[in-house]
Amino acid sequence: MKTPTPTPVHAPHIPLTDYYQTEQDRQAYLRQIFDNTAPDYDCIETMLAWGSGSRYRRQALIRGGLKPGMRVLDVGVGTGLVAAQACILTGDPALVTGVDPSPGMMAASKLPRTMVLMEGRAESLPFPDNHFDFLSMGYALRHISDLGVAFTEFERVLKPGGRLCLLEITQAQSRVGQWLLKTYMRGVIPLLTRFISRQKDTATIWRYYWDSIEACVPPEQVMATLSAAGLTQVKRHLEVGIFSEYQAIKINPGQPG
Repeated sequence: MKTPTPTPVHAPHIPLTDYYQTEQDRQAYLRQIFDNTAPDYDCIETMLAWGSGSRYRRQALIRGGLKPGMRVLDVGVGTGLVAAQACILTGDPALVTGVDPSPGMMAASKLPRTMVLMEGRAESLPFPDNHFDFLSMGYALRHISDLGVAFTEFERVLKPGGRLCLLEITQAQSRVGQWLLKTYMRGVIPLLTRFISRQKDTATIWRYYWDSIEACVPPEQVMATLSAAGLTQVKRHLEVGIFSEYQAIKINPGQPG
């Protein structure tokens, strides 16, 4: 039987009504909970990744094609965990710009002062066309309201030949792997936050984090949506069965085919 061709999508997942009721409610909910939990975010993330997150992010950006001197946009910059590695790899933090809808998350960042931070959303980036050499996004794909609109924006702000690297956690292929990841992220991590967090919503955001992973559209549809936005050489690199790196390049009309 012929495998159906993956189709582009808009919402990354259906509304998660345990947290909010409609798609229109989602952005307000996310902004509030990210603002409220920002002071705890880096500590919990370090625990979640067993301290290996910085090294992994750096290597993922290198695999995505980030090189010294590139002008970088980090979408969904949050507390700056991906952007910090981009600052190191570019060699100049002033070349790196971060954008995020949560002022609280950006205020909790410990990024170099010369790096630019701006409030904004992936679906409406406040930058001119053909402006960046590289665009990154770390674990924020599930929080976008319309992937098609956002990916079109990503293509717009990239220069011809510019590269894209989106990091995301995706479901393990085996049932045992899915059970282990779910138990750890939805059970163990929220439990541990009760002992180390300062914010009452911290346990909730990590349960939401898993629920959005579980509900997210499959990687094949994410890649189909990237292609539909006009990006080329779309591919997915997978690490340890759950860390997906979506890579793509903006078409360069002057580049020989």
